[in-house]
Amino acid sequence: MNFLASTWVGVWLIGLGRIAVLSREAIASCLTFKFSRRDLFYQIYFIGIKSQSVVIVTGAFTGMVLAAQTYFQFHKIKMDTATLAVVSVSMCSELGPVLTALMVAGRVGAAIAAEIGTMKVTEQIDALRTLATHPVDYLVVPRLMAANIALPLLTVEAMFIGITASYVVAVFLLGIDPAYAWWNMLKYSTIADVMIGLVKSFIYGGIVALVGCYKGLSCGNGAEGVGKATTEAVVYASICILITNFFLTITLQRLCVILGL
Repeated sequence: MNFLASTWVGVWLIGLGRIAVLSREAIASCLTFKFSRRDLFYQIYFIGIKSQSVVIVTGAFTGMVLAAQTYFQFHKIKMDTATLAVVSVSMCSELGPVLTALMVAGRVGAAIAAEIGTMKVTEQIDALRTLATHPVDYLVVPRLMAANIALPLLTVEAMFIGITASYVVAVFLLGIDPAYAWWNMLKYSTIADVMIGLVKSFIYGGIVALVGCYKGLSCGNGAEGVGKATTEAVVYASICILITNFFLTITLQRLCVILGL
C-alpha cells in the first residue's frame, strides 16, 4: 500500500480523493450559506469582469481562424455557405467553453493558488482557524460559486464574439453570400448546442476553482512551494478540463438525442 502511494498513480489517486473531500465540504457550505456575500461579489468581479479582455481576444481570433480554415476546405467542394454553420456549432458546443475555461484557468487558477498558498505559508489560514473561521467557508466557497457564475457568462460572450468575428471574415474578407451563410447557420445551430456549452462551462468553472484552491491549501513551505503550487494548479486544471471535455461531449450529445433536442 505504501509502494502504491509513492508512485505517480498513487499520488494522483490521493489527490483526487482530497479534492473530492474538499468538493463535498464546499458544496455543503454553499447549501448552508455560510460564505461571505461581499467576498462572492468581489470574486465574480475578479474572475468574470477582469477576464473579459482575454476571453474577447481568444473568442474573436478563434472564430476568425476557424472561419478561414473551414472556408478553405469547403471551397474545394463548393460548400462555402456552410462555413458559418460549422463555426457556430463549434463555438457553442466545443471551442467556446473549452478555450474560455483554459484561458481562465491560466489567469484565475494561478492567482487563486498563489493567493491561498501565500496565506498558508504565512500561517494566515491557521489564524482563521484560531478565530473559529473555517477556511473552506471563507476561501473556497466564494471562489467556487463565483467561478460557476462567471464561466457560463464568459462562455456566452466568447460564443457571441467568435461567431460575429467569423461572420465579418466570411462575408467581407472571403466573399461568402451573407444571406445563405446566415440561413445555414440558423438552420444547423440548435439550442442544444448552446445548452451543452453552458453545462460544460459550469463544470469547468468548478474544476478551475477547486483545483486552484486545493493546490493553494496543500502547497509546500516557502516561495518554492507557492511557485510549484501555482504551476501545478494551471497544468492540472487544464488537463482535467481537456479530459472531462471528452466524456461530457459523449454524454451530453447522447442525452440530447434521448431527449429529442
